[in-house]
Amino acid sequence: MLLEYALVSGLLFGVFYALLASGLNLAFGMQRIVNLAHGDVVMLGGFGAWELYYGFGVPPLVTLLIVVPLAVAAGFLLFQAVTPRLSRSDDPEMLSLVLFFGISQTIEAAAALTLSNNQRSLPSSSLAGHPMTIAGQTYPGTLVVSAIVSLPILAALFLYLYRSPLGRATRAVMADPQEAAAVGIAVKRVSSLSFGVSLALAAMAGVLGIFLFGGASPSEGVGLTVISFAVIVLGSLGNPLGTLVGGVVYGIAYELTQTYLSSWADLVPYVLLLVVMLTRPSGLLGRSARRA
Repeated sequence: MLLEYALVSGLLFGVFYALLASGLNLAFGMQRIVNLAHGDVVMLGGFGAWELYYGFGVPPLVTLLIVVPLAVAAGFLLFQAVTPRLSRSDDPEMLSLVLFFGISQTIEAAAALTLSNNQRSLPSSSLAGHPMTIAGQTYPGTLVVSAIVSLPILAALFLYLYRSPLGRATRAVMADPQEAAAVGIAVKRVSSLSFGVSLALAAMAGVLGIFLFGGASPSEGVGLTVISFAVIVLGSLGNPLGTLVGGVVYGIAYELTQTYLSSWADLVPYVLLLVVMLTRPSGLLGRSARRA
């Protein structure tokens, strides 16, 4: 019974973890930006859900829609601001890492000053009123609803990348920015919009994460970024489908460890990162990504 519960809950968490990491993977694919502020954007999504719920009575599911245009606009403007400096650098990946580390620390400090260090949480009834039963086992309603909501968001991301003209342009830029520019794609505009989408995905994950992580606090950003890195390294850097696979593998591994060796559960992302980097640096779907 414990094994069955851990596997199903790991699968449910895994779908959410895929959403959590998908924005970071998309940002990395666009001109190899290492967005160390990713977890802080997730944190802001959680605080946004808290503020809108208690300040204006907005349900979290509605907040999911509200944060999208705000995050896309913020991401577009931020990318436009940092791209000139990155493009002039001899090592844009390292510069982006340093730059977004600074942005991460700034967001965390500003959140602590304006929102205090106290953890904010929402009542589970604002997302799902009752526990839900799957295959005879009872699971938190917030977990089930979060997984159910994450699936269409991930599906929309795949449709955006593989079925829309902008998505195809995005994938072309991810594959080779120089070749994309040579065939007439506006690389900077496409990259800016895609970076905005990556922040929107992070913010939506934050809205759901305030329930799954027990609340939101200004200091949680670094930990969330580490989890996201573990997920995308597991699947394959720059591969959207790999993010889903990595999320499920991570979710199941974490829940199994939490069930049988709970004191070791916080080591799961670091152990998985080490094992994958030593045994399969390209990730579980690395070969498929190269063929694409």
